Amino acid sequence: YVMLLTLSPYTPRFRDRVSPPGVMIRPYLNGFTIAFNVSQPNTWQPYVDNMHHFLAAYDDKVQEEKNIECVPGQYFIQGGNDSEEKKACQFKRSLLQNCSGIEDPTFGYSKGQPCILLKMNRIIGYRPGAGVPVSVDCKVQKGNESHLRSVDFYPGNGTFDLMYYPYYGKFTHVNYTSPLVAMHFTEVQKNYLVPIQCSLNGKGIINDLNSDRFLGRIIFTLSIGK
Repeated sequence: YVMLLTLSPYTPRFRDRVSPPGVMIRPYLNGFTIAFNVSQPNTWQPYVDNMHHFLAAYDDKVQEEKNIECVPGQYFIQGGNDSEEKKACQFKRSLLQNCSGIEDPTFGYSKGQPCILLKMNRIIGYRPGAGVPVSVDCKVQKGNESHLRSVDFYPGNGTFDLMYYPYYGKFTHVNYTSPLVAMHFTEVQKNYLVPIQCSLNGKGIINDLNSDRFLGRIIFTLSIGK
């Protein structure tokens, strides 16, 4: 008990061996297979609802009220005591453009062109990319590469801006919303199971460890019927 009293609730005592980040996707329902038929709204509506629920915290008005505008392209390093509340940078869902759910409330699912969101797991004090933004790419994980012909990335060219890092922990970074990269699968072979791997790329990123499918990459399956 006495030893526990010496630990800070705000930051880990040792941060000299911070692991590279894992990643996760949205929508996430019952697994890593996203399967639906375009002509049957009941098969894709649950994915759409999951996306809207997840992005509620990213609504432009919510972000403008809670968070501040930051300078892109550089880490947002904040001093002060560990217990001081930290400011958080705005990440508005409108940055996701065609995958924001604003102009197309179905996120492309009604057209057979689904949007999927990728986010990095939060690690206190971590500065990804060593000064260069981490980017995302996607490919067919195994099989016919022509089954995935086109993917659009938002915002911009599919990078995590440095201004959202470092993260200072849930006790002090209370309004922090993780940055996202949206992947818009505009041309996927229909009526096939298409296994896809989306990976982080940047200095210090590990994305090829066979024993961990979530470290620096994620593998999921798209099955889009007509």
